[in-house]
Amino acid sequence: MAHLKPKSAKAKGRALQNYVVEQLLNAFPMLEDDDIKGAIMGERGEDIKLSPLAKRKIPFSFECKNVERLQFWSSVEQAEANKRENAIPALVIKKNHKEPYISLPLDDFINIIKPKRVK
Repeated sequence: MAHLKPKSAKAKGRALQNYVVEQLLNAFPMLEDDDIKGAIMGERGEDIKLSPLAKRKIPFSFECKNVERLQFWSSVEQAEANKRENAIPALVIKKNHKEPYISLPLDDFINIIKPKRVK
């Protein structure tokens, strides 16, 4: 099986980061282009860099993987290790010809979807 050259693999990863940035900016029209940016390839930490305003609106810390064979648990560990304080680690995964998916801890997902109590 052919492996991607590092330059091609980075371009694939960057394409997914750019897609996530675009989707977030579309979902939060009050944010500007410089509020959400993809990380530089090889940069440590989160794959999507958020401004302080964006961090208040988006409680997630994103790890993006655009690969044909995902090392799921090591990717989860990377998302957890790179997440910022008080953020939910979110693993965005994609492979060729498939739509992106997102994985996050079940407890956090339940907290997001459960009805909010009115006081």
